[in-house]
Amino acid sequence: MHHHGYLWTGPKQRFDQEGLRRPPHPEPPPVGSKPELIQRYRDVVTDFPVCDLPPLETAHWLMKPRTLLQGTWEEPKRAAEWLDERLAEYAPRFASESDREATRLAALINSAAERLGWGGDLSIGFYLEQPAFLTMTLVTCSPNRTSPDLQCPAC
Repeated sequence: MHHHGYLWTGPKQRFDQEGLRRPPHPEPPPVGSKPELIQRYRDVVTDFPVCDLPPLETAHWLMKPRTLLQGTWEEPKRAAEWLDERLAEYAPRFASESDREATRLAALINSAAERLGWGGDLSIGFYLEQPAFLTMTLVTCSPNRTSPDLQCPAC
């Protein structure tokens, strides 16, 4: 078991484009479907795997290109340290003062290490200066608990 880290920051308006954050349905539209539906399916098949937007389901990060990986760690504590470093880097830009509180951030790091230790994933997001948004994700891999069939992007 190991853990992958992902980070995305960008305009909140782009983050809200949920169609780009969903993987394609396993089955294509049936023959005779509306052309718009067929084209939308083709677009999702092409765009989802390469789009840098965070997927709606945390485990679906494993479907993204290896180039989006920010790091890989064998130990949950090391992955939580990466998260701690990123929080320290971005916290001054958090839109909410309460999100910047040191005790709150420390509890988040401790929770992350614990969750990763039992094989869970972590995905958090913060509003930055408007209209920006930040997400940081730690995904447990080999296998992932919620999606064990997904392949490891680093293997």
